[in-house]
Amino acid sequence: MAFISNGTTILDNGAFSVNLGSMVLISEQTASSSASVSFTSGIDSTYPIYKFEFINCHPATNGAELSFQGDTGTNTNYNQTITSSSFQTNHKEDDSETGLFYAAAQDQAQGTGFCTIQANVYNDNDNGANGTLTIFNPSSSVFVKHFLSDIQSQQLDGVGMSQRYFTGGYFNLTTPLTRFRFKFSSGNIDSGTIKLYGIKDS
Repeated sequence: MAFISNGTTILDNGAFSVNLGSMVLISEQTASSSASVSFTSGIDSTYPIYKFEFINCHPATNGAELSFQGDTGTNTNYNQTITSSSFQTNHKEDDSETGLFYAAAQDQAQGTGFCTIQANVYNDNDNGANGTLTIFNPSSSVFVKHFLSDIQSQQLDGVGMSQRYFTGGYFNLTTPLTRFRFKFSSGNIDSGTIKLYGIKDS
């Protein structure tokens, strides 16, 4: 006997026949003139991969950089050792400029500062940073903690420009990471939503 929901067979002869969903929403926070946004719970060994989604993260300060750091246990210094690299793609609205750039200035080489995941986010009312940051196996006590981000925003340099910013790197520690903080390099997060998901069976 089959169990059918909205025309889709969910269970047939004792076996599940559809994907019940690999991404699980753990929590979300909405910033409002916030100095930073921190996720201090929900990151543990439950899932092998965690993903943050950024929705219209709007800076108070023009040209600020969206950045993040992590920490362990109950530590709140957010100064773990990171090695990272970034590149970006640009395309202006009037087609006067296109480009692919290695963002050497944003690299960290065993640095302990906040890691930039989108540069030059403008504070025009209709602008904000949107994208994802994926953390791999943060609860491992064996491996370093790798991460990848893919963020899109509008940059204004006389003419509006699409800027997509890619960052990859790792936290060079084998202690589990349990918390993450997000902020702009200058000023508050004027508005925006950040969602945390766990990805199961990955």
